[in-house]
Amino acid sequence: MTGRGYAPVWCYWVVLPGLVVFWFLIAMALDSSLLPTPLAVGRTLYAEAANGELWLNLGATLARVAVAFVIAMGLGVTIGVVMGRSETTNALLDPLLLLMLNLPALVTIILMYVWFGLVESAAVLAVVINKVPNVAVTLREGARSLDPKLESMATAYRFSRWQRAREVWLPQLFPYLMAAMRGGLALIWKIVLVVELLGRSNGVGFKLNMAFQVFDVATILAYSLAFVAVVQVIELALLQPLERRASRWRRPELAHA
Repeated sequence: MTGRGYAPVWCYWVVLPGLVVFWFLIAMALDSSLLPTPLAVGRTLYAEAANGELWLNLGATLARVAVAFVIAMGLGVTIGVVMGRSETTNALLDPLLLLMLNLPALVTIILMYVWFGLVESAAVLAVVINKVPNVAVTLREGARSLDPKLESMATAYRFSRWQRAREVWLPQLFPYLMAAMRGGLALIWKIVLVVELLGRSNGVGFKLNMAFQVFDVATILAYSLAFVAVVQVIELALLQPLERRASRWRRPELAHA
């Protein structure tokens, strides 16, 4: 389907394979350990998977991402919706929100480690603090855009608070929620890697730091590609189908398919 529908499937299989071919040609031309070929990176990835190091460190990173993601989304959605629905709350929290949005992630990570020590809770807290403001800003705009006519309808039909949230607010907030989730996943895993690089003894960030110290580019690329692949699977297998399913009502031809 083309036009305003879905793009042809082949469009998704052009750029990345082309990039791999380009990488292979450049690596062969340079013949340097600083840019290993895709085959060399694949062998390193296989070796790390075979000895169990890949699964151990990938699992540790994904666990931190999952915990931080759930906490940040819960807090960010709550704060954002309340700010969007209450001008008083928005006026009170907006300066703090702006401060947190402009505070570098590295500063937050360092402060958490200095104040609480090199512990797991400090690592997760640093990630959450960096992500909550982004989620709150997105959901605040969504809450501000809620249709007052639908609010009036809900009042006229005497919807309960639960019915109002499920039938009126959630469908309108869903695009903002998905934007926060997809953007949040991309941001959180990057921050988690920095957290691990600075103060954890396991995880993908830790392994990247160890490889960097000996200029092991093959290991750096192997772990980076493995983690990117996992994040892509989450995006393609979970987030995109969820978004399409919840947005079917926007496409009449799909809603009755």
